Amino acid sequence: MSELPLFDSPESSPRERLAATLRGLAAEGVWIGTSSWKYEGWLGHIYTPERYFVRGRFSMKRFQETCLAEYAETFPIVGGDFTFYQFPSLSYWRRLFASAPSTLRYAFKVPEAITVKIFPSHERYGARAGQANEAFLNAELLEEAFLELLRPYRSQIPVLIFEFGAFSRQAYPGVDEFLADLDRFLGALPRDFDYSVEIRNPEYLGSEYFSCLRRHGVAHVFNAWTRMPELAVQISLPDAFTARFTVTRALLKRGRTYEEAVKRFAPYDRIQEENPRGREALRELIRQARIRQQPAFLFVNNRFEGNAPRTIEAVVEGL
Repeated sequence: MSELPLFDSPESSPRERLAATLRGLAAEGVWIGTSSWKYEGWLGHIYTPERYFVRGRFSMKRFQETCLAEYAETFPIVGGDFTFYQFPSLSYWRRLFASAPSTLRYAFKVPEAITVKIFPSHERYGARAGQANEAFLNAELLEEAFLELLRPYRSQIPVLIFEFGAFSRQAYPGVDEFLADLDRFLGALPRDFDYSVEIRNPEYLGSEYFSCLRRHGVAHVFNAWTRMPELAVQISLPDAFTARFTVTRALLKRGRTYEEAVKRFAPYDRIQEENPRGREALRELIRQARIRQQPAFLFVNNRFEGNAPRTIEAVVEGL
């Protein structure tokens, strides 16, 4: 297969060249985007400040409400991390999908109300902190409160992501107990959506886990996270490609916490620390998708290097 040209024409801008490259990759089935989109640090690069002026001044409200349309001029897909914290209403979904062209694709995280077994001891959980979650892996609730509302937009949602935070021994003594619950849950899901599973327990990465996902046609999410093996290690694990598509999330450098990354990289206006091994692993996943001729969905977070769009630029330049 011939290499994709990064440069559309000598006169095109860096953003136009990136958009052209990403469109070419999407045509091959390799969809690359960011984990979210409402970042002031991207103004002047991905976003045009003047588009968000009201009465001659930049309007944060206008930016927050309308910037997804400009995002879609560069990226073919976007990650919806915000859905982890809520079940959006029908009116919210209508506004969101109306705010960008229908060509934009989305990969939403399933709300934590489905994936958290014991609520963390954090103030945002209020009285629920430290308590067992009665809705954990409730397929009926997922159908009624999430999937049914998304069905009108199914053609724009190639995959949904179940993110499971690191389970304590209190939650699960071992992987077998988790997989027994996961197997039942995945078997109860409607098949008109495609699903992927992201885990944060590195000790779970084994043949039993991968076999469980493969039985249900569910993808393992290759994820760069604090305690997880690096992407290159996950890619090399036997049978790690468990579905007819691939999902990847480049979130954090191994060993760095989310809070540390926020403190170090905000406001996400530039690359602050290159991750060469992580970049090369992303390129390898693109190569694997081309070889397998299977769809791949890759999402890069600002906390990975400091600025997700520029990380993506570096990755595709190095193909």
